[in-house]
Amino acid sequence: MSVIAEFSIPAEEFALYETLERRPELTFNIDRVVAHNTTQVVPFVRMTQGKLEGLTEILEADSSVEEVELFGETDDECFYRLVWNDTAQVIGYMVNGHGATVQEATATDGEWHLRVLFPERNGLSATNEYAEESEFTLDVKRIYGVDGFEKAQYDLTEAQHDALTAAVEQGYYEIPREVNAKELAAEFGVSHQALSERFRRATKSLVTSTLLVDEDEGN
Repeated sequence: MSVIAEFSIPAEEFALYETLERRPELTFNIDRVVAHNTTQVVPFVRMTQGKLEGLTEILEADSSVEEVELFGETDDECFYRLVWNDTAQVIGYMVNGHGATVQEATATDGEWHLRVLFPERNGLSATNEYAEESEFTLDVKRIYGVDGFEKAQYDLTEAQHDALTAAVEQGYYEIPREVNAKELAAEFGVSHQALSERFRRATKSLVTSTLLVDEDEGN
């Protein structure tokens, strides 16, 4: 069964650590990654949120980078094709060894955060073992099935997702209400207070993940 895993890797154990050390304000986003083999990884990377002047020279001096090709740039963004050496071999192992797809990868504040789709769960297990044997710090934050992506995307637990879905489907948010909180609580086998707390936490997660923006973003 396919699974999606979210995990983090310290940049010093992965890639672009030296660049992040020199330009800690930068944010790196991988748009696409190609692994020719387990030791040569080619990511297509966007750099944002920081000073971009002189970045090409800094990348060329980074010991984790073998090749640098600038595809395009604007005043606040650069797009590169890089070739990483074997410091990023865990990505090559996942992609080539287990057919994984890197759905998202972002580096900021000295750490990489990745979301990876594994066609089979044993691919994730093998990657964990590979990381331990290779002395990588692979900190798995969350694992879920493809069907659970929507819940995870908005940082909802399964219980919160189910409660909100039932509330909408059964008319809890209609005016007038078609079902009350006591009835919903009984359906889920929890107290009225517990359901209210579940709604409160779920609402906070939805607002945080969909409406709140960084202070630096424009209006």
